[in-house]
Amino acid sequence: MKQDCILRVGIIGTGWIAEKAAITLNGLTEVEAFAVGSRTQVKADDFASKWNIARAYGSYDELIADADVDLVYVATPHSHHYDVTRQALLAGKPCLVEKAFMANARQTKEIIDLSRQRKVFLAEAIWTRYQPTVAIVRQLIADGRIGTPRLLTATLGYSMGDKPRIMRPDLCGGALLDLGVYALNFVRMFFPADIQTIDGHCVKSATGMDLTNTMTLILSDGMVCNLQSSAACVGDNIGVIAGTEGNLIIDNINNPQQITVNGPDRTYVETIHVPQQITGYEYQFLACRHALLQGMLEPLEMPLDETLYVMQLMDGLRRKWDVRYPMD
Repeated sequence: MKQDCILRVGIIGTGWIAEKAAITLNGLTEVEAFAVGSRTQVKADDFASKWNIARAYGSYDELIADADVDLVYVATPHSHHYDVTRQALLAGKPCLVEKAFMANARQTKEIIDLSRQRKVFLAEAIWTRYQPTVAIVRQLIADGRIGTPRLLTATLGYSMGDKPRIMRPDLCGGALLDLGVYALNFVRMFFPADIQTIDGHCVKSATGMDLTNTMTLILSDGMVCNLQSSAACVGDNIGVIAGTEGNLIIDNINNPQQITVNGPDRTYVETIHVPQQITGYEYQFLACRHALLQGMLEPLEMPLDETLYVMQLMDGLRRKWDVRYPMD
């Protein structure tokens, strides 16, 4: 790619996540929603018409074969990421794959190995990793604004009823891969120290999927992290990083809008607002464009080894809970 080129994105899938991506891309100048692929031509045409997308394909194969598509954005359910991502990589297409990246660590390693063997760009679309909040919070911690961090708590919960993607094992259901992945990344993007122990518990659905879970991590630097995720209730979705001299309260670990800084005895210091955004998805697309311009095979914001590590953590938790998918 040349510096002044527009990155042309081909969107795989036409669900809500794909719509959010289209909304985002329509608000950017350096990246555009260029094509969409669905399992039917009707759905592709409707989506393209609604979001002003130039090309619509009634199969994923056709989109991947389009020589003008610069980046394939995989927005299908995570149970279906493996096959389409593998196909795209074999065709030499750079890929941005929605979270959860794959169904399990085995699939994740196979896809990462393939991308490295083929020297094709690959990234996980865990949007919080790319947002400005990451740099802001890291700097606050580095500047000693809360002293030495000792405790992290984070909750993410949405009342999702009996949505198939939550209830069905074949769709990799449960709260962990859909929501808990954000809580785990909330820890990892600020505190990458080795995890000494990880444990957790869950309450399951009748279909055997984790509806509500809790996770506790103890890190080698002395941090204790208590995490919760649920597809069965409306959570506060707040993240708190507590240190010896104060704390940081992040208003929404799924899409932070403000950070509250408190000093000793919980005395209020200031509120930091994040920059105005389109949807918050823009940062991952811009990061992919930057990486491709630099000839990189993965983004700095979310290295592939980190994607694999988080998936290994989730595999371990599912084993403890006996939550299984057909592809395990």
